[in-house]
Amino acid sequence: MQFIVKRDTLLKSLNFVQGVVEKKNTLPILSNVLLDLKNKKLSIVATDLDIAFYDEINDVKTVKEGSTTTSAAILYDILRKISSNSDLNFELKSENKLSLKSENSDFNLLCLPTDNFPTFNDEFEGDEIQLENNRFLKLLNKTKISISNDDTRHYLNGIFLHPTESHGRNFLTGVATDSHRLSSSSLEVNLKGDFSPIILPRKTVFQLCSLLSESNSKLSMQTTDNKVKFKLGNIKLVSKVIDGKFPDYNKVVPKNNDKSLEVSSKDFINSIERVTSVSLDRKEGVKLIISKENVQLLVNSANSGDGNEVIKANFTSDNTTISFNSKYLIDIASEIEDKNLKMKLKDSVSPVLIEDSSDKNSYYVIMPMKI
Repeated sequence: MQFIVKRDTLLKSLNFVQGVVEKKNTLPILSNVLLDLKNKKLSIVATDLDIAFYDEINDVKTVKEGSTTTSAAILYDILRKISSNSDLNFELKSENKLSLKSENSDFNLLCLPTDNFPTFNDEFEGDEIQLENNRFLKLLNKTKISISNDDTRHYLNGIFLHPTESHGRNFLTGVATDSHRLSSSSLEVNLKGDFSPIILPRKTVFQLCSLLSESNSKLSMQTTDNKVKFKLGNIKLVSKVIDGKFPDYNKVVPKNNDKSLEVSSKDFINSIERVTSVSLDRKEGVKLIISKENVQLLVNSANSGDGNEVIKANFTSDNTTISFNSKYLIDIASEIEDKNLKMKLKDSVSPVLIEDSSDKNSYYVIMPMKI
């Protein structure tokens, strides 16, 4: 195998590979990236056995076709340190040695044979669903903040994607919850045939977010019972889905919270960040003392002191006191597009509904804390 490729083109692909390949692997081959040169195209493949990443580079000068695998981390690190727009000359010297030359640099990288590299069947029979790149990225960003880290309830370790209907319109809805908070966001789609709900794993979600933020190509999604495939230009991401039943989240969404608080999103975030500065681990709860025209935010840390601040607000009820995990509040408030954040409360112990006037298809639920 021998070919010449531009450093920037290959580096962009290897950048995504880093998010897929596990740093510590019991199987050495899984630390490697597969380079496969045929039909004047260079295929880049990486996997951790749960996710497989494929990219195809057409802008490559083929001298001799072939394939090999080499360390994804080492190759990425070398390329980052080579000057931009350089030509990279690759040549497979033997089954376990890949030569890489560029300008004054000359590297010999160790390889493993491609026979050991896992192969995947990525034949999907279901309909392709076309998704709008930016809107799907927005859906993922708004919901991923609530993905659980609790491995005992593995079915909460991802985003539940499922079809919903409202006023005769079809939506693809994403929901995530860690049982302390819940995020939901929907986008209108044209769903042909049946779309079976899936739970998209956390790692896949973060990989998709980095791919979508870097690409303007058209996005499509196909599913089977246990896998999902996303196509984005020359890139394909195939992932297992989480095997499990997502809980009926509608039961926890408050329907009749009649006290309404409206506060500037920016002021609210800044104020929480200032008062939580007194807490060393930033995990202290923040107490909100709400009156008709303002909110007092209070943090009291047994180890390092206390802080409080008052910001303007509109509240439709009598004085109320309620406490929250400050990080959860900031995560949610940071995703609100409108300049004002709307909270619907019932009392100091019931779930609170947070709405975004600029995005009617998204909402958040947060459980109060006992302080």
